[in-house]
Amino acid sequence: MLRTEILRHILLVSIVHSVSLSIFSQDMDNLRLKDFKPVSIYKVPQTKIVKAKYPIIDFHSHDYPKSAVEVDSWVKRMDEANISKTLILSYATGPKFDSIVRKYSRYKDRFELWCGFDYTGHGQPGWEKHAVAELERCYRQGARGVGELGDKGLGELYSKPAAGYGLHIDNPAMKPLLEKCAELKMPVSIHVAEDQWMYEKADSTNDGLMNAAKWKVDLNKKGILGHDELIKTLENAVKSNPETTFIACHLANTNADLTVLGRLFDLYPKLYADIAARFAEFSPVPRFSKVFFEKYADRIVYGTDMGSASEMYQTTFRILESADEHFYDHRLFSYHWPLYGLALNDSTLRKIYNENGNRILRH
Repeated sequence: MLRTEILRHILLVSIVHSVSLSIFSQDMDNLRLKDFKPVSIYKVPQTKIVKAKYPIIDFHSHDYPKSAVEVDSWVKRMDEANISKTLILSYATGPKFDSIVRKYSRYKDRFELWCGFDYTGHGQPGWEKHAVAELERCYRQGARGVGELGDKGLGELYSKPAAGYGLHIDNPAMKPLLEKCAELKMPVSIHVAEDQWMYEKADSTNDGLMNAAKWKVDLNKKGILGHDELIKTLENAVKSNPETTFIACHLANTNADLTVLGRLFDLYPKLYADIAARFAEFSPVPRFSKVFFEKYADRIVYGTDMGSASEMYQTTFRILESADEHFYDHRLFSYHWPLYGLALNDSTLRKIYNENGNRILRH
């Protein structure tokens, strides 16, 4: 009887072990990278910051609301988060821009509207005159800046109704527009390139693989410029238009090597950068980023570019203000790496949140 019980026990253990191995093997074999959403195991302080420490000017947002009611709701969330003003980078010109002006007209003190460039007919003689005239018209309608211009390698793509394929920001044809921006005191918000992981192969060595499989730059496209070439177009434009204020979106997409942006800051006093939609790129290296942000505190402005949800604002505050370690926000970011708080000092926070912005917006 004892022998039978022993054999039964051995058999049961064997079955359980076999099933466990099978389950373990099956889970690992079928685990997809896009489903990888780790939960931090560390029992460390977790800070929830509902309201920013100082009033904020958000230098990078877009026309998200579909109705006046949604605009009202956004303003309430801004109040709760201590967002004093939001810049709407509309990309738009013509009737589209005019409709955006009407949408936000009840909150002129809370939203500032920026237009695009009209590239209609670019490449044909004299198109710049039409583009400058439209820029002046948008200014009269209320535009106080230009953006977001966007060049991911093939030219200025974002502006509506016509994109500027083949036109880079340092193209001589852009100079009349950039000079007019200086004359009208309209800052230029421009997105050039993408972050480094978008240029790497989407393989096991790519540090940003969770995103790189979906978001990537195809350098095989005819005429496309690479990352460093695009940074050079920005530098060329800034250098040849010293009276124009430029804001490089997303820290100029140099988060993998912020010294590239630091060199530009050192050379060009009217160049700024926003931190929009790159919180998950700079927060994994908090000590390096903190040193950079505090060194160049006079040149960096706050931005979001991630919608208008309260939880989104709170995550940005946590990254900038707290010293929290090893946390995730899978609602906003799909990387595998954890986030860390930079614990920026008060002087730096005030400059990034509003002081630099107020200086730029003195129209």
